[in-house]
Amino acid sequence: MRFVGNRVVLIGAGDVGVAYAYALVNQGIADELCIIDIDEKKLEGNVMDLSHGVVWAGKRTKVRKGTYADCEDAAMVVICAGAAQKPGETRLQLVDKNVKIMHAIVDEVMANGFDGLFLVATNPVDILTYAVWKFSGLDHSRVIGSGTVLDTARFRYMLGELYDVSPKSIHAYIIGEHGDTELPVLSSATIAGVSMRKMLEKDPELEPRLEKIFEDTRDAAYRIIDAKGSTSYGIGMGLARITRAILNNQDVALPVSAYLEGQYGEEDIYIGTPAIIDRSGIHRVVELEISDREMSRFKHSAQTLRAIKDEIFPAGE
Repeated sequence: MRFVGNRVVLIGAGDVGVAYAYALVNQGIADELCIIDIDEKKLEGNVMDLSHGVVWAGKRTKVRKGTYADCEDAAMVVICAGAAQKPGETRLQLVDKNVKIMHAIVDEVMANGFDGLFLVATNPVDILTYAVWKFSGLDHSRVIGSGTVLDTARFRYMLGELYDVSPKSIHAYIIGEHGDTELPVLSSATIAGVSMRKMLEKDPELEPRLEKIFEDTRDAAYRIIDAKGSTSYGIGMGLARITRAILNNQDVALPVSAYLEGQYGEEDIYIGTPAIIDRSGIHRVVELEISDREMSRFKHSAQTLRAIKDEIFPAGE
């Protein structure tokens, strides 16, 4: 692969895209940020506004309006464009509209000689990451979805509130579809190094409390969308974290939408799971040790995604 510095091309400067751009600039992650959006007047304003904040950032990030020609030398193309989720609408109900949008975007990107990594945030992210992989022709390790990075952050935050500890001292994952069939992995979770499994064995009343926390995690997007129209800050910071892991070659485990090749007994599907991320993309998928009940829930989640995926991409196509 060929890189010119750490150029990131962002496609889609809506609420999520701008939140991501702000996090990227504020944290000094990229050398150059090129933004593409159909609303050019609003984009101009966002580029100016972001550029003025560079003075106080950790390093000088060049922010500018981009074109698809900028993809040729980009390290990453990050896709936040697409139809937004409406109040009461599930992420999977967005699929038809956004698959068409992804096809048009990816065709333009690849036509301009792109040879980097795709990071997809548009919902339903697991299905659309699969679509981007298919449309691009790149190796699946170079196409990553935001997956359950936000769901995991929400879960860790809420557990941190329950146990009065920093979320950074909590190791617990949400896996599966980024949506209604996702699930928490409690069997291998730890709170400040203490096994959640052992905590559950000692306190039978803990499980329903944790299930309520998980339900609040799963449904948080609906509450936020109802209150302010979209979720943006949390996912923007999650995308920035994935970007930093890639550009800095960190070999860190993050819960993203990754392509499975037999892990958890599943194949030919993108779904949320921890994966080791480095400059080449997904270095390897981490297959968690999960309980029989968790495996059953994961299988249900995978089947839900596969049913939608197979409608769009029938076997052999």
